[in-house]
Amino acid sequence: MGKAVVCAVVVSAAVVCAATVLVMRHRMRSTGRWTKALTILKDLEEKCKTPIGKLRQVADAMTVEMHAGLASEGGSKLQMLISYVDNLPTGDEKGWFYALDLGGTNFRVLRVHLGGKLKGVIKQEFEEVSIPPHLMVGIADALFDFIADALLKFVATETESFHLPAGRQRELGFTFSFPVKQTSISSGTLIKWTKGFSIEDAIGQDVVAELTKALDRVGLDMRVSALVNDTIGTLAGGRYYHPDVIAAVILGTGTNAAYVERAQAIPKWHGLLSKSGEMVINMEWGNFRSSHLPLTDYDFALDNESLNPGEQIFEKIISGMYLGEILRRVLLRLAEEAVFFGDEVPPKLRTPFILRTPEMSAMHHDFSPDLKIVATKLKDIFEISNTSLKTRKIIIELCDTIAIRGARLAAAGIFGILKKLGRDTLKVGESQRSVVALDGGLFEHYGKFSLSMENTLKELLGDASETIVIEHANDGSGIGAALLAASHSQYLDSASP
Repeated sequence: MGKAVVCAVVVSAAVVCAATVLVMRHRMRSTGRWTKALTILKDLEEKCKTPIGKLRQVADAMTVEMHAGLASEGGSKLQMLISYVDNLPTGDEKGWFYALDLGGTNFRVLRVHLGGKLKGVIKQEFEEVSIPPHLMVGIADALFDFIADALLKFVATETESFHLPAGRQRELGFTFSFPVKQTSISSGTLIKWTKGFSIEDAIGQDVVAELTKALDRVGLDMRVSALVNDTIGTLAGGRYYHPDVIAAVILGTGTNAAYVERAQAIPKWHGLLSKSGEMVINMEWGNFRSSHLPLTDYDFALDNESLNPGEQIFEKIISGMYLGEILRRVLLRLAEEAVFFGDEVPPKLRTPFILRTPEMSAMHHDFSPDLKIVATKLKDIFEISNTSLKTRKIIIELCDTIAIRGARLAAAGIFGILKKLGRDTLKVGESQRSVVALDGGLFEHYGKFSLSMENTLKELLGDASETIVIEHANDGSGIGAALLAASHSQYLDSASP
């Protein structure tokens, strides 16, 4: 064999050998990547586990914290705030009432015509108003004057069907979804602003008094009859349609719960009288914390980097504000440690809160054979292209782990409330029906979350689930505020309008 032929054979063999080595190395790297990715996935699943025994422990801890919060101020992570709502709607309310729903960069003004038990809500009209950014960081008078002016313009759209008996003021229910120390049904001092607001001269002021002064300045004769937050409004709206409503839960961007307590069971009520013997308690359950909560490294990191470390732990693992962010953090770790999306970490994966929970929900509900929605979301949000079906399936598993943990813990929280009220067991010869009003975008639009929550609650309740009903109370914070203005009207002792 000639030298040239021998050289060619040697070169050819070397090329084949090098190619084989490259293929083997690629396979080894690929195998290593998937092994690491599966390790991360299994670790998350293990730490997010919510077996029924753990959920019962969470519920028991919730009940204990409820008792402690009722017993004394600061006795619990749950604030257990007295709402001064001691007269929930009965369905008998009649007449025209207004509502103002302020809880973010937009607010709504509503006009509601109530017709009593036979007619219910005859008519409701509303308008949504955007707050100019400069008013969110200015002075209190400017913000409240803007709101009062919007109310004045809305009142000006009343038609001939609107009618108040002579001498009566228009009455308003005010949903104010910021931290407030309530001092009566129609007064409360602002503790702090959230959601991008920063108006220093309003802190410590009575928000109803500030709004009333603004209404006077624009010449609008209107009385604020009820000051509530969105959870209390949801409970009131639910009670109007279902007299068996005993609690309300918001599962949206944030989360909270309220329930109806016997007034005599509230030591810190200081002996003040309740018209009905009941009092609605605003739990502020987003701040619940227990050693039984299944927390992960991602949760601890998220909490440490938040604006309120150590606070709102329950909210940070079950609410819509955070579920997508938890998923992003897991995906970032997969990209960094398991080269999940290629040799380079996609830059946008490092952007906090870039992945919103509605986008996570869309991926979680992708039933297409090739998981096309998952692929599209990865490309649109993170600029990640050409993912394999195997990769996309793992992302679905991650969505499932994170969302189902949140849903099952929400169910445990509701079960804790039912235990506190003695509604968690089926008593012999008793068929007491208990309705829990639910509202919020997470509950309404994330189907796998809400279904898991309801199924978990049934699992916890056992036979008692026959008497517990979950009812969607749409738009509770708006219509509920108008209903509370009616049930706490200054004209209750007069004939109904």
